[in-house]
Amino acid sequence: MEYIKLPSTLAEFSNYETTIETNRAGREQYVIFGRLDSNESVSVCPCCGAKMHIHNSRKVELHHLPFGRRLSVVRFERHRYRCPTCKHTEMQHIPFKTENYRMTTDLFEYTQELLASGLTNKIVGEITGLGKNTVKDIDTQRLQKLYTVTTEDGERRLTQPERQVKFLGIDEFKLHNGHKYATVIIDLETAHILWLAHGKKKACVYGFIEHVGMAWMDGVEAVACDMNSDYQEAFEEMCPHIQPVFDYFHIVKNFNDKVIGAVRKDEQRRLIEEGNLEAASSLKKTKYILTSSRDTLARKDKEAEVGKVIDLGGVLFQKETVTRKPGYVAKYKQLLSQNELLFTLDIIKEKLSAAYKLTDEAKMAKEISEIMDLCEATGNKHLLWFQRLLNNHFEGIIAHAAYSISTSKVEGLNNKIKTVRRQGYGYPDDDYFFLKLFDASRRRPAQIPLSHNICD
Repeated sequence: MEYIKLPSTLAEFSNYETTIETNRAGREQYVIFGRLDSNESVSVCPCCGAKMHIHNSRKVELHHLPFGRRLSVVRFERHRYRCPTCKHTEMQHIPFKTENYRMTTDLFEYTQELLASGLTNKIVGEITGLGKNTVKDIDTQRLQKLYTVTTEDGERRLTQPERQVKFLGIDEFKLHNGHKYATVIIDLETAHILWLAHGKKKACVYGFIEHVGMAWMDGVEAVACDMNSDYQEAFEEMCPHIQPVFDYFHIVKNFNDKVIGAVRKDEQRRLIEEGNLEAASSLKKTKYILTSSRDTLARKDKEAEVGKVIDLGGVLFQKETVTRKPGYVAKYKQLLSQNELLFTLDIIKEKLSAAYKLTDEAKMAKEISEIMDLCEATGNKHLLWFQRLLNNHFEGIIAHAAYSISTSKVEGLNNKIKTVRRQGYGYPDDDYFFLKLFDASRRRPAQIPLSHNICD
């Protein structure tokens, strides 16, 4: 005969037998037979004060904690009491039952702990034996308790930020297929999500400011963002004291994708039209080299010298080991020597890198102005476009010298958002998905709670 050591929450429950059965899903489970110890046969009627007696009984089965690989259920009889005087009836109270669920409070709390540790709903369902909808309901309750409050009108609203924030980060991310996006606003110091909203327009910023209040916004000094004009204009309209800051990542990304990449293709076509097929061929597969910094190329050449392995091979599936190949710097110098326009792009790239290391706005403004002059002097349409980009966002670019902030944490959070969506196989319920993201941004590494042991 096996017995289960029950936790303290089942102190009013006496276990007199334990068996092993197979449930409908084909999993083995412990069936813990017992009885409620509370003596309610002497209870009095709340209506007339007379002594109540047992009228009838019904069997109750509650899901309980898993023990090792097996699930468990608790089975007992629950009595209905009846007053012989006024005929009032009441069901026997079960102190360890979770309200609205056929499970013990231990299992309910254990499920919440598993969800809080970052496990997906599917895995939590497999561990606890609960259905996916039940797990989602439990998780929703947990998230709403943490990140929402109920107003006097009975509506749920997000909680206010935990602290005053000096620097914000804002960006959009893809919500669903079909060009549907959402906006996320975070605390740049902690990377905690402060606001999520559908769309990527001014209304998202307006909603956030209304949520936190103007008094709270007065403490914000700057916001790191990409060059989405709606975000910039919304902050300038509502909070003109907040300085938008455009970081190095977005400037260089625009330069690499829309200038260097486009110029390389134009030069290839020009050389082919001129009949210089050898020079055109040398530009193939060079986008990575042209967009990388000199330091990165030199580092890769050093890795090649020591034979760094970049792709480990294997005998089982007959895959060869790949090591770093040399010649990055030499190839880069060759490309610059053959093309004057590419040499100009290299100068601009280096000047951009140097400008974003400055901490003096006047000096940074001078560097950016020189870059704009270089772009204009070439007459190239792609560089002229980049010159207009710098000119239109000049104030936000040079503000980086005073506020050395970036959207790196926002971009990192965007990767976490993709991971959460992928692990959950998508979330059609946006409210639940957004609450999951709030929780993911605040989660700290924690030990996954273990199930209870079996005692002989």
